[in-house]
Amino acid sequence: MENVLLVSREAGSSYPFMKRMLDLVGAAFMIVCVLSWLLPLMALMIKLDSKGPVFFVQRRIGRNGRPFWCFKLRTMIVNDLADIKPASGDDARITRVGRWLRRTHLDELPQFLNVLGGTMSLVGPRPYMPADCAAFGELVADPFFRNRVKPGITGLAQSKGLHGPINDKQIVSLRYQWDAFYVDHADLRLDMLILRETITLMIVRKANGHFFYPNGLTLVLAAAICIN
Repeated sequence: MENVLLVSREAGSSYPFMKRMLDLVGAAFMIVCVLSWLLPLMALMIKLDSKGPVFFVQRRIGRNGRPFWCFKLRTMIVNDLADIKPASGDDARITRVGRWLRRTHLDELPQFLNVLGGTMSLVGPRPYMPADCAAFGELVADPFFRNRVKPGITGLAQSKGLHGPINDKQIVSLRYQWDAFYVDHADLRLDMLILRETITLMIVRKANGHFFYPNGLTLVLAAAICIN
């Protein structure tokens, strides 16, 4: 936390351009070097494990409150509650392959397509579906401040290991604090720090009783740091 507090409060005028360039390079690297061969393998596993589409496309809330379609690999059986009821750890809707995809975060790899398209960024507050936003609004005073920036694949809250159900008041409160700090202090140095902390967390740290394993997301975040 001490390192985060050293970040400048004002981002330079070149920050939006540099952030977008980082997003484009990182997303392009991931799509060409990882998704091009890993996605067909994941698709085969999903199709052999359960009936339904490979991708799960869900409406999420983005910058300035604008909804967008967020891409993920399908981890649950096809059901009518997917956009209303978030999955819990022991949810019977989660498939065998889906449980592994969630544990390794490989189900989020298609979100690099969102980054390339400009609806998401490598770094930013995680996007919520409308139902989650409504629940979030009941727990915090001003839930819409998060919409001042693009949602991200990873964020300051996630780099601190804050994962959990939206109805967990303590986690929601801590997410709120870290997201607020990011929105008010976002600059390229803070983005790079979040990427580094995310990589460290994925490889060696324990968050909420579950280990994060090295995966494709680690590769692209590491590449983004090296490129910078």
